Amino acid sequence: MISTAFAEAGSAAAGQPDALIPNILLIGGMLIFFYFLLWRPQSKQRKAHAELMQGLGKGDEVIMSGGILGKIHQIDEVYAVLEIANNVNIKIQKSNIVSALPKGTLKEIQ
Repeated sequence: MISTAFAEAGSAAAGQPDALIPNILLIGGMLIFFYFLLWRPQSKQRKAHAELMQGLGKGDEVIMSGGILGKIHQIDEVYAVLEIANNVNIKIQKSNIVSALPKGTLKEIQ
């Protein structure tokens, strides 16, 4: 008697397609939610940073992720040499550069 009750309850739940549609809509809604709140903004930010890295050149004034301001003295594919004061140069990874400053922001490196 107990085994027949479980068999009937299992077959009734498996045969209801009405419960499947809301679940699919819920999962689809969550994917759309994550796309617009996480994936898309992160992709835009990554693209903007890649464009910044491509546009850097000698003489550009930049800010590093640690807050250090400097002028690019030398640059290659992976590294850049920043002049942070007169005759004070540091070698950094280009990926640590957060943003470029407008020309003339650093009036005189001291």
